[in-house]
Amino acid sequence: MSLLRQMRSGGSGNQGQGNDGGDRNNPPTNAPKRTPVNQAKKPNTSDAYADLKSRVQNKLLAELDPSMDVNRREEVRRQIQELFNSILIEENIVMNKQERDRLLESISSDILGLGPLEPLLDDDTITEIMVNGPKNVFVERKGQITLAGVSFESEEHVLRIVDRIVAPLGRRVDESQPTVDARLQDGSRVNIVIRPIALCGPTITIRKFSKTPFTWEKLVEYRTMTNEIAQFLRACVIASLNLVVSGGTGSGKTTLLNVLSSFIPNDERIITIENAAELQLQQEHVVSLESRPKNIEGKGEITIRDLVVNSLRMRPERIVVGECRSGEALDMLQAMNTGHDGSMTTLHANSPRDCVSRLEVMCLMAGMDLPTRAIREQIASAVDCIIQQSRLRDGSRKIINITEVQGMEGEMITMSDIFEFEQTSYESGRIVGRIRPTGLRPRFMDQIEDAGISLPPTVFGVPGRR
Repeated sequence: MSLLRQMRSGGSGNQGQGNDGGDRNNPPTNAPKRTPVNQAKKPNTSDAYADLKSRVQNKLLAELDPSMDVNRREEVRRQIQELFNSILIEENIVMNKQERDRLLESISSDILGLGPLEPLLDDDTITEIMVNGPKNVFVERKGQITLAGVSFESEEHVLRIVDRIVAPLGRRVDESQPTVDARLQDGSRVNIVIRPIALCGPTITIRKFSKTPFTWEKLVEYRTMTNEIAQFLRACVIASLNLVVSGGTGSGKTTLLNVLSSFIPNDERIITIENAAELQLQQEHVVSLESRPKNIEGKGEITIRDLVVNSLRMRPERIVVGECRSGEALDMLQAMNTGHDGSMTTLHANSPRDCVSRLEVMCLMAGMDLPTRAIREQIASAVDCIIQQSRLRDGSRKIINITEVQGMEGEMITMSDIFEFEQTSYESGRIVGRIRPTGLRPRFMDQIEDAGISLPPTVFGVPGRR
C-alpha cells in the first residue's frame, strides 16, 4: 500500500487492527455524520508525511558517518540513498516510486543543501527568493512576484537552513544579532532577519546570481541598454573615467557594475570591496576584499571604509566598491581624486541629482566637519559620469539616464544628460519606450579619444558625415 493510502487510513497498513482500528474503519450505521474527506484528511496527510520524514531523516542522520566529507556530494548522496532504502525496508514502509523519490529528494536537500529552497535555486527563471516565515515563500520571475509553492516544516526548520548559510562564512545570527548579510557559494546575496525583529518568523531574502555572468550583449537583448550605450560605456571604462551606478533596490545596479567591470583591460590590477562578495569579475588580476561584522564579544569589525583605506596601499589600478552606504564615500572620492582613475561604485538614489545629494550626506557621515562646498568640489572633481538604473513598474530593468558631472558653478554641481529614457506608451502591462541620446557630447570626450577610442557621432544622436 502506498504512503498516501497509509495516511488516509490513519497510518495503519491493516484495516480493523489496533486498539480502535475496527471502530475507525467500520463505523456503526448510526454513527454521526463525518466531515467530508477533502476537509478533514488534508491536515492528517500533511502531518503524517512530516512525521514520516522526521523519523526517516533522524534515523538516517544517526547512521551516517559523522566524519564524511559533505563536499563530496555525489558520494554522500549515494550513501544517503543506500541508507534511505534500508530504513524503508526495516520500517516496513511501502511507497510508490514518485513518493519515494520525493521523500529522498527532500531529505537529501535538508542534509546536503538548503532544504525546500534547493529547487528554487536550481530554477534559472527565478531571480529572487523571499521566505516570510516557514509557510510563505515567494519568488520573482521576470519582475513579477508569486507564491513559490514550497514551504518549511516549522520555524526550527528555517533556522537550520539559516545556520547552514551563515556558518561557512564565520557569521552568526541570534537574538543579540538578529540580522545578517551573507552569500551563497555561487555568490548570490542573502539577507536574514529572525525574531524578535521579524514578527512573522525567520525571513530570508536571496538575490540570485546567474550561473553564467551577464554580458553586455544580454543586457542589450533584455533592452536594459542599447548597442550605442554599451559602446559608450565600454569607452568610458577603458578611458579610466570614474563611474557611479545609481538606482533603487532591485534595479540591477550590481549586475550593471559586473558588466562595466568586464570592460576593464585584463592587464590591470583590480581591488573589489564588498559587504558580501557578489561581483563576478573574469579578469586574472583581481583581489576581492570582504567586510567583517563584530564577533560575539563586539570586537573584530572591519568596515567597508577600513577596506577602502587599506586598498590604497595595495597598488590598485582600479578600485571597485560594491556599494557605498556611509562614510566610505568620502574615502572613495579621495581615491578617485588621487590617481586611482577608473574606479567604480554603486549607491542607492532615485535620480542622478539625488545621487549627488546622497554622496554629500554620506561624506558628512564620515565624521569630519567639512564645509558643504568642499564636499561638492570633491564630488565634481572625482565623479565623471552617473549611470541611473531603474526597475520600472512593469518589472523591467533599464538604464534611464547617463549623466555627465561637469563641474561647479557657484555653489552648485552642474550636470548634463547624455542619454535619457523616453516612455512612449504603456501597452498590455508593458512599458514601451527607448533610451535615446540627447545630442550633447560629453566634455570628457577628449579623455576617451586620448585612450585611442573613436566613437561615431551617431552614438550621441548626431548624423554622421556622408
